[in-house]
Amino acid sequence: QVQVAESGGGSVQPGGSLRLSCAASGSIFHVSGMNWYRQIPGQEREWIVSLRSDGGEDYADSVKGRFTISGDSNQKTWYLQMNSLKPEDTAVYFCNVNLIANWGSNESVWGRGTQVLVSS
Repeated sequence: QVQVAESGGGSVQPGGSLRLSCAASGSIFHVSGMNWYRQIPGQEREWIVSLRSDGGEDYADSVKGRFTISGDSNQKTWYLQMNSLKPEDTAVYFCNVNLIANWGSNESVWGRGTQVLVSS
C-alpha cells in the first residue's frame, strides 16, 4: 500500500506566503514524478506544477513566478512554496505522486488535500 499526505495549509492574508508539504510512504520502489493540483469548490481540479523525473519543473501560468516546487524523490518529500498569494489562490491543494510500487505496477496516488484560504 502507498499513501500520500499533504500538510501546511491554512489562512493567510493577500501578499503572504505558505509552504505546503507532501510526503509519500509505503511500498514504493521508485518515484517517477510528482504534481500539485488545486480545486475550488464547484470547479474542476486544476494542475499547477510538476516536478519531472529528470528534475525539470513545469508551472501553470497562474502560479509562475510566485510558486516554487522543491523536494527529494529519494526522501519522498516535496514542498510547494507559495509567495505573493492572492484571494484567487484559495482552494484545496492536492499532491499527486507517480511511482512504481514494490509489486511492480505503475501507480498514481493522490493525497486528501489541504485547504488554503487567502483573505483579508
